[in-house]
Amino acid sequence: MFQQVFKNIDDILHKDAGCGSELDYVEQTSWVLFLKYLDDLEKDKETAALLSGKTYEKIIAPEYRWTTWAAPKLADGKIDYNAMTGDDLIDFVNRELFPYLMKFRESAKGPDTIEYKIGEIFSELKNRIQDGYNLRGVVSLVDQLRFRTHAEKHEMSHLYEAKIQKMGNAGRNGGEYYTPRPLIKTIVKVVDPKIGQTIYDGAVGSAGFLVEAFDYLNKKGLSTKDIETLQRNTFYGKEKKSLAYIIGVMNMILHGVEAPNIIHTNTLAENITDIQEKDRYDIILANPPFGGKERAEVQQNFPFKTGETASLFLQHFIKILRAGGKAGIVIKNTFLSNTDNATVAIRKELLESCNLHTVLDLPGGTFTGAGVKTVVLFFEKGVKTEKTWFYQLNPGRNLGKTNPLNENDLAEFVELQKTFAESENSWSVDMKDVDPTTFDLGLKNPNTPEAAALRDPRLIIEEMKALDEESAEIMNAILEVI
Repeated sequence: MFQQVFKNIDDILHKDAGCGSELDYVEQTSWVLFLKYLDDLEKDKETAALLSGKTYEKIIAPEYRWTTWAAPKLADGKIDYNAMTGDDLIDFVNRELFPYLMKFRESAKGPDTIEYKIGEIFSELKNRIQDGYNLRGVVSLVDQLRFRTHAEKHEMSHLYEAKIQKMGNAGRNGGEYYTPRPLIKTIVKVVDPKIGQTIYDGAVGSAGFLVEAFDYLNKKGLSTKDIETLQRNTFYGKEKKSLAYIIGVMNMILHGVEAPNIIHTNTLAENITDIQEKDRYDIILANPPFGGKERAEVQQNFPFKTGETASLFLQHFIKILRAGGKAGIVIKNTFLSNTDNATVAIRKELLESCNLHTVLDLPGGTFTGAGVKTVVLFFEKGVKTEKTWFYQLNPGRNLGKTNPLNENDLAEFVELQKTFAESENSWSVDMKDVDPTTFDLGLKNPNTPEAAALRDPRLIIEEMKALDEESAEIMNAILEVI
């Protein structure tokens, strides 16, 4: 049912003059979904309070609640079809509802509260649905969705992930919004975070890394204290772009993190010399943007100045990782071998301040529409690199939109990585054998089997002639029988 509702919503938005792309569909669906989710959350909290003999004060004032403007019900529980629609609905949403919700950012106790998230989300987007009858249609469809049970939230989170993937595959900035989930799951598995550790992504995008880390840690049988730790003191993120910020917050909420610690800010605008011990994290999981370029004033925040966004992010991650902390970071494979001064200096810093124990080399096509080859760097801070284990992923097929990466493709990597075993696809490099002036890590796999020598063309022709003669004999035998 949920899937059909989502399809019907997209069909309505496709007809609206204010929504022209998958990006708009996700954005507009997100804010309506968020308000329905909030209404169900308030109902759950009210019920829980009643059962424990307490009272619950709702966050949203009566006139702005979902059941007042979006889905007012008659006494028999059916929708009141005299509810606002057309221009009246558009005017209410744009001139009253959004301004009211924006004010929550100023009145909230802190950024880790649901109130702050309400204010932040509605300060960062606007209603793009221009036709009030279309908006009424979307609202009525969303009202059919429920966020009350674990199964409902689980299904909704998967559908939302599918929408993000579809948006990422729509063309522009594919890798920016969507990192393949099998790759994220594998990175989380190898880094192996534990409850009590802080987990950070400074280029959070749609929050895929934080969502998968939450799912990895959120097992049955957790204590109340562990659940509270996961909800409030584990996941942290920063995101520069408004739409990605909103999608990231929404994605975490739908997966079960009530008030995600995601801040809308430009991570690279922070001077890394200002980072203190209290600012550091135990685990970093990230896929910083490919190919971005940063202005000169942003570069001043870093010891090794470069316009390459990903290289600035890597400096930030090394600095903000706590001693003994672990990281899994996706970056362009050119980082391993580029000879410009900044890249060489960052490689040197990484190898001397961290143990770069594993490099996963990914094939082209891993990121739909991104058009770049990437690697994943796995490292621990506080001990210099002595030896690095490389794994070259060879799925045996061309990856792409219709043939994406899956977890089976990565199974051998996960297994061999446990012991840094050598194979046709894996090998180790001793840092004593690396050029001490360039720290070039773009090394060829020494275990790749040599290609079989090409056969002599004359032998091939002789073989073809023999096969032709054999075929002729068989045909003659058949004709004799006939």
